[in-house]
Amino acid sequence: MSEIKDILKEHGFKFNKQFGQNFILDSNLLDAMVQDAGINSDDVVVEIGPGAGTLTRALAKVAKRVIAFEIDNNLKEILPIVLADYKDKVEVIFKDFQRVTSDELQEILGVSQYKVVANLPYYITTPLVMNFLESENKPQSITVMVQKEVAERFVANANTDAYGIITVAIDLEGDATITRIVPRNLFYPQPNVDSAVVRIDIKDKGINHKNEIKKLVKASFSMRRKTLVNNLTHNFNVDKDKLLSVLESMDKDNRIRGEVLTTDEFVTLFKLLNDIN
Repeated sequence: MSEIKDILKEHGFKFNKQFGQNFILDSNLLDAMVQDAGINSDDVVVEIGPGAGTLTRALAKVAKRVIAFEIDNNLKEILPIVLADYKDKVEVIFKDFQRVTSDELQEILGVSQYKVVANLPYYITTPLVMNFLESENKPQSITVMVQKEVAERFVANANTDAYGIITVAIDLEGDATITRIVPRNLFYPQPNVDSAVVRIDIKDKGINHKNEIKKLVKASFSMRRKTLVNNLTHNFNVDKDKLLSVLESMDKDNRIRGEVLTTDEFVTLFKLLNDIN
């Protein structure tokens, strides 16, 4: 997509490190990402950080409608050019998405079902994903290009270094899968790390008290070198004797650390600690 580089140069566009701008110019990768997201002609898609509009354009070829939120006003002249063939299907809103409320998004979308697809700036990846997962109007799925290391945390198994709070938080709300690894040389400008595409399919797993469970998980990982018992007795106000009894009933050693427990085991632990059937 040399024409994109030409458009950027023609308008004197300067990449802003503050916004973590690394654009995708490979058309095969863009089409593959749209396919990974399972986008079809009935879908309304929310995109965060369209940048030069290359992913936006690939989405608009397939989707019913694309609403893109862009924080960089320096792209106001560039995006209309790149998206000229799809102006009836694409709406670009120049606003920091992190300042968009759930009600505002719902009003903009005008529909209850939507999907999220984005090449996310690394610095907002986790808070943005969590924002969608905790929204009252959750998307059907979230497909994002993220730093490879972050992607590995999203899909990690228990008792591994990558496993942590974000892993469990995602697992409580849906199923995450890495669909492809993306080498750094496919971005412009080239970042210092490789990336990966992750798809999170939102599902109702019938889990109640999710906010309280997340607090339990956060406390369990508060000091990774400490045992689960130490973390929960000091950071979650749990009676130690009861905790030891619950761990024994779960056939767990009282010296384990938080990363040993799976999502289902955290749910069980919460229920037993609170005497919930």
